[in-house]
Amino acid sequence: MRVLTVLAILFAAPAFAEVGKIEINPPAQGSVTRAEGLQAFDRIYEVASHPRCSNCHVGASNRPMWSGPSYGKTRPHGMLVNAGESRIGAEHILCSTCHVNVEATERGNNVPHAAPRVAADWQLPPVEFEWFGKTSVEVCNQMRDPERNGDRTYLDIASHLDHDVILHWAWEPGGGREPAPYSLQEHVNDVLAWGVAGMPCESD
Repeated sequence: MRVLTVLAILFAAPAFAEVGKIEINPPAQGSVTRAEGLQAFDRIYEVASHPRCSNCHVGASNRPMWSGPSYGKTRPHGMLVNAGESRIGAEHILCSTCHVNVEATERGNNVPHAAPRVAADWQLPPVEFEWFGKTSVEVCNQMRDPERNGDRTYLDIASHLDHDVILHWAWEPGGGREPAPYSLQEHVNDVLAWGVAGMPCESD
């Protein structure tokens, strides 16, 4: 009976937002003021700087971080994990060794302190997307810079948020982890409003 209970916990699937189910409906051009765009980015930064996002958005150290209420003291990922230049751990130990790529029906994220898993290859974002410890102005300028954001428009960013299941996990992390603020749909809506406002930053 205990074995069955443990298996039920391990493979309990949180209600992730389904890929392709987020609405991408930008406001009409000219309908969002600069002030409103900056307010939207303030909320975007709350998400980007939250541990569910920033812990993996690290720089050239290639060391993901452990921070936030469920981790206690802020520190680099345990077990001397290093994702290497490949950002998937190919030079050391693959991220997927623990962050197992499983089907959507077998997500076992409800176990505290277990390695999160999604139906995709777990990896760090590119070095250019470093957010951990960065200010709102630094993240804002990076996010709108085509040379550092993968040459994405704000519509491309919204679409990326909709289709990356690792990003979806941030709002349904399970295991007692604190989720990213707001909801994925609200976050997408803020990206769209910020984009229509001209992608303003406080440093402009």
